[in-house]
Amino acid sequence: MDKQIKKDFQPPRSSGRTARSRRSRRRFFPVLVVLIGLTVCGLLLFGTPPQASLQARTAPVEISAPPVHLPVPPKREEFKNVIQPGETISSLLGDYFTPQEIHELNKRSKQVFPFTRICAGQPYRICVTDDRFESFVYEIDDEEQLIIRTGEGEPVIEKVMIEYQVETDLIRGQIDSSLFEAVTDAGESSELAIRLADIFAWDIDFIRDIRVGDTFQALVEKRYREGAPAGYGQILAAEFVNQGQSYRAIYYQDGDNPPSYYDPAGKSLRKAFLKAPLAFSRISSGFTMKRFHPITKTWKSHPAIDYAAPRGTPIKTVGDGTITRIGYTKGNGNFIEIRHNNSYTTLYLHMSKFARKMKKGKKVAQGQVIGYVGSTGLATGPHLCFRMRKNGAPVNPYRVKAPAAQPVSAKKLAAFRAAVEPLIARLEGREYKQVASMEPEQQTETVQ
Repeated sequence: MDKQIKKDFQPPRSSGRTARSRRSRRRFFPVLVVLIGLTVCGLLLFGTPPQASLQARTAPVEISAPPVHLPVPPKREEFKNVIQPGETISSLLGDYFTPQEIHELNKRSKQVFPFTRICAGQPYRICVTDDRFESFVYEIDDEEQLIIRTGEGEPVIEKVMIEYQVETDLIRGQIDSSLFEAVTDAGESSELAIRLADIFAWDIDFIRDIRVGDTFQALVEKRYREGAPAGYGQILAAEFVNQGQSYRAIYYQDGDNPPSYYDPAGKSLRKAFLKAPLAFSRISSGFTMKRFHPITKTWKSHPAIDYAAPRGTPIKTVGDGTITRIGYTKGNGNFIEIRHNNSYTTLYLHMSKFARKMKKGKKVAQGQVIGYVGSTGLATGPHLCFRMRKNGAPVNPYRVKAPAAQPVSAKKLAAFRAAVEPLIARLEGREYKQVASMEPEQQTETVQ
């Protein structure tokens, strides 16, 4: 029975597969190890490290934002030019204002600066933003501007002083031929020569008195706008040495009186008459009672002084007065006669033309331009024939001792002297020391 059982017994097939499976696993294991090793080596040599892959998977995702439109800055433009002949406020601002608006501007400006006084040759500038009017600036003269600018409601119209940066400079020179050349040789503008001549015009005739070797010096305000030279301010003090005699001038305002020039003692340099009606010229014929006339070819008196000068040279009245005659005659050409007081009259002959608004009865101020040199009437060339009469009789202008204007008032004399000292020190090239004012019981202290 047992033998039969053993014979008939057959193990399940699964147990055979299991054994074979074990044997297969034993044979496959070394191959698997080799494959894993090769895979690792391949990854190390050629593959992407798992960490990099992880980093790539965890890297932030770029999200594109909508475009940002930045605001466009306003376009500001500035147009500069000078007033051309015939230009008006309408032609200047017609692109920005309607005719009715310009009419209103014209009415309002009369209180500030009438548009009819805008002159050709004066500079101006117009500023616009995005083609819209912003401002109009007109140079009235070297001191003031007319400004029209946009406001909260209607445009603003105002007259303002021009702002300058000012430096004070001491200028020196020596006469070799003329004051003009001496000033330009010192590196300065001819404007300074004219200013100096005007200051000393009561004492020095810059036509007949100047000599080689004369010297000058001036303490001058030099003005700058936006870093560029812009002419001269005041001449604070000046000295001219003419033929060995020194003349000094100090700029000072005595109380409410207009500023003027005084000598260091406080006497006014201004006198009733200037020494000459022209700043720079030459005398072609002097005062004489017997002269051969170049046109009539006869001997006759010449109670006048002839100043030869280029056509168009400005002619100034030598003193305050009133025009009593103005017109034209065959002999005198264009002429003006001025009465200065109850005694003196002056005549100016052979003018090319009169200055604007000259007419009979007009009051004129000393140094005011009344006309321009010409050769009208009996004249061989451009010159001014200048005559002076006292109580109707001709007198030699160079022999007239004109009285001086009022000196510095007694009330202001101490303040004037205090102002003079540092200016004179600058002219003399020495250090100025100011003595401080102290109480009587205190010692006097000298300060720098």
